[in-house]
Amino acid sequence: MPLRSLAAAAALMCVAPWSAAQDANLARNLAATCANCHGTNGNARGNDVKPLAGVAAEKILAQIADFKSGAQPATIMHQIAKGYTDEQLKLIAAYYAAQKPAQ
Repeated sequence: MPLRSLAAAAALMCVAPWSAAQDANLARNLAATCANCHGTNGNARGNDVKPLAGVAAEKILAQIADFKSGAQPATIMHQIAKGYTDEQLKLIAAYYAAQKPAQ
């Protein structure tokens, strides 16, 4: 029995660095789906879409909640916002809050 525990612990130690590296990029990877409209790293081009870079995470989350509830009219954001979990949305909002706005 102790040998099984030791083997299981060793297996977990091998997987842990891989999963940590994957998690380190999760917010960026989730946010990349927003780049088509909101621009790379949240710096939107043009005036049709709001930039997200440097916007407080709480403000982004409030806007997304408004899209989800229908309080804020949208062409597509109401559908996109419903496709993420609350935890994923928090990661995305934090990612964009940490980005530098374009000059």
